[in-house]
Amino acid sequence: MSQETEPLDYRGAVSAIMSRGVEWEIDPTLDRIRDLVDVLGEPQRAYPVIHVAGTNGKSSTARLIESLLRERGLRTGLYTSPEMTTLRERIAIDGEPVSEERFVEAYEDVLPYVQLVDGKHPTPLSFFEVLTAMAFAAFADAPVDVAVVEVGMGGTWDATNVADGVVAVVTPIGLDHTRYLGDTVEEIAGEKAGIIKQGAVAILSQQPVEAAEVLLRRIVETGAAVAREGIEFGVLNRDVAVGGQQIDLRGLHGTYDEIFLPLFGEHQASNAACALAAVEAFASGAPTRGEPNLEAATRIAPGDAFIGGAENQLDPALVRSGFAKSASPGRLEVVRTGPTILLDAAHNPAGMAASVATITESFGFTRLVGVLAVAADKDVAGILDQLEPVLAELVVTRNSSPRSLPPEELAEEAEGIFGEERVHVADRLDDAIDRAIGLAEETGEYQGAGVLIAGSVVTVGDARTLLRVGEGR
Repeated sequence: MSQETEPLDYRGAVSAIMSRGVEWEIDPTLDRIRDLVDVLGEPQRAYPVIHVAGTNGKSSTARLIESLLRERGLRTGLYTSPEMTTLRERIAIDGEPVSEERFVEAYEDVLPYVQLVDGKHPTPLSFFEVLTAMAFAAFADAPVDVAVVEVGMGGTWDATNVADGVVAVVTPIGLDHTRYLGDTVEEIAGEKAGIIKQGAVAILSQQPVEAAEVLLRRIVETGAAVAREGIEFGVLNRDVAVGGQQIDLRGLHGTYDEIFLPLFGEHQASNAACALAAVEAFASGAPTRGEPNLEAATRIAPGDAFIGGAENQLDPALVRSGFAKSASPGRLEVVRTGPTILLDAAHNPAGMAASVATITESFGFTRLVGVLAVAADKDVAGILDQLEPVLAELVVTRNSSPRSLPPEELAEEAEGIFGEERVHVADRLDDAIDRAIGLAEETGEYQGAGVLIAGSVVTVGDARTLLRVGEGR
């Protein structure tokens, strides 16, 4: 019997799912995933959803939202992408990835319905569509009190958009995935705006003007309420601290001070502010688990700005503890010292600019060496331009993805920006890491030496495996 119909174990289930086409190779439509969740009994409507889209920061923001919700005593589902090491990381319940056994069960539960829907359409369900349905079904089966769902790519045509978020969060928008989402910020913002639905509260991070205009038009069209960073909520103050930063936030319903955030950088403080506003909006009027009708998600007049009140303020102690327990793996994550090794999943110029600013602010490196492996379809020159001022030398390599740019081509791009003498080539990531550590330690200044491994989530995931980060989980 085929692996598709009878996976014997976790690897069999993963292999069967991965054998399906990736989402960007299939014409954009929600028809297939709508048919699938329909025959599954619409599991995405068994709980309220907080939906998160954006170009940069959406994974971190989703994790911060989930951490705050769980600290408030709610049972949470968290759906993120892509994974770093194992596919089951994408589906988490109560802050933990589902077990291999539960992952297989979820796949086997949906498989008969997947095959039914495959037979109705000329194109079979994609890898991401099947995984999304598995997440929705697993959350309903748990059952969770609330699900935090990160968009895979875009928004309007993303498989996750069969859910109607009672709160829709849009993190900073920039140019990325231009082949699929459009080559202007306005076009990309239009795709992201699709997660904002009638009756929802839209939480908007600070955006480029052209993106903000598109998002606000969508809010007016849908009659959603809106809360904007820098207007209705935001970061009041932040200071660099050991292991992260100390921040004060203005939320929708009050001020929250003396928050320790174990994440680095101004962009993470902004993500925390958006996460706080999202949880405040949710807590002020979202329905409880099991209510199938999610129309009255808030008590805010449609189209209005969100004007809060102190009576709905969250418990500041819970906010502090929730943020203190938060994590965002692979986002300027310190995984080793002597020399310090940082892992960062930034994969576009805007994301790398934020990472570079944070490194400059939060780390006192006297010598920093980079390891870079990127996908061939990224703005490689833009990424390299951001890295050049902070790196003494750069080792270019490849990651395990077939989309990885060959090291020789990456080296050619890098030499034009760094100069030939500062660029080194390694065919394998493990060799690249070893070479970078050696280069970082050349001066003997171990306290100020560092290695930055960056370029994509795949690169970071491969590095975590090679460096044995999180083993035993």
